[in-house]
Amino acid sequence: MVPDAVNLATLQRVLVVKLRHHGDVLLSSPVFHVLKQRAPHAESDALVYADTRDMLEGHPAIARIHSIDRAWKRQGLLTQARHETGLLQTLAARRYQLLVHLTDHWRGAWLSQALRPRWSVAPARASRWWNWSFSHRYPLPRHTPRHAVEANLDALRRLGIYPEESEKPLVMVPGPEAEARVDSLLAAATLAPKGFIQFHPASRWLFKTWTEARNAELLRGLARDGHRIVVTGAPDPRERAIVARILAAAAVPVTDLCGQLTLRELAAVSARARIFVGVDSAPMHIAAAMGTPVVALFGPSGEKEWGPWRVPHRVVVSAHPCRPCGNDGCGGGKVSECLTTLPVDEVHSAVNELLSQR
Repeated sequence: MVPDAVNLATLQRVLVVKLRHHGDVLLSSPVFHVLKQRAPHAESDALVYADTRDMLEGHPAIARIHSIDRAWKRQGLLTQARHETGLLQTLAARRYQLLVHLTDHWRGAWLSQALRPRWSVAPARASRWWNWSFSHRYPLPRHTPRHAVEANLDALRRLGIYPEESEKPLVMVPGPEAEARVDSLLAAATLAPKGFIQFHPASRWLFKTWTEARNAELLRGLARDGHRIVVTGAPDPRERAIVARILAAAAVPVTDLCGQLTLRELAAVSARARIFVGVDSAPMHIAAAMGTPVVALFGPSGEKEWGPWRVPHRVVVSAHPCRPCGNDGCGGGKVSECLTTLPVDEVHSAVNELLSQR
């Protein structure tokens, strides 16, 4: 038992701060579930960047979602100050007893100082002011990998809350509007639920992408196998262009939904797919959250920290001794040879193997 554990009986409101990217925010979703299970009388709020709030929207264990718009910085100092002041006033009015800060972002320390919760927890770091700002700090492994979900849950362990295995699944809720639109799109394409493979070849991070030629070759192989394929991708013009070139080179029939879906609609598509095929990305985590088996290609990022969470999966990696390096491409050149050299046959075999076990 942790000697300075939080008294859950007196807990009324909790603020969980996760100011990172889409996948990171989704991987924090079990934290809210555990808090609700252990303190059902308490309300848990989230603070995230505005563009990532859909990852948590509809989560049954979250009372309110507060957000920070990255665009505030581009609107001038006075406008940004007004937004920041309004946010701080909103948070202060909630009178949190506990602040759970899940990154080493300095905003967490500022909030802890400004909101003065009875308890506050954050990752440990070598800073006297940082450590003084929080009542509890939790260490992360220095030399061994730990999945991001477990690392997030370590914040609760430090407070004396030990999650059960049944409390650890990812939570994402597409919502009725997203479900209805996706059902309509699939019906128009004569696609039945679990009657297609979801193929998501691109990533906002170029160093996490496979080559266009190999993606096209894999598509041709899957089409020859008789699979119906739904292709998804972000609305970003660069990503849409990548997908368009892949489809043109593959020259096989697919249902192309690239750029047409919200994040919650993407989740609804993933929930209806037989399997998801793609690279390490937020959509891969979304598929895992929906319980869909995953074939994921990993290059410079580590599959032990960021792999598909609690779903049947196959991870395809190279034997490069330098991976995972965490760099944005070899030499910082945005191209990761440990990923681009992955053979098509190996990925195709992983797909067939996972399908044969379903």
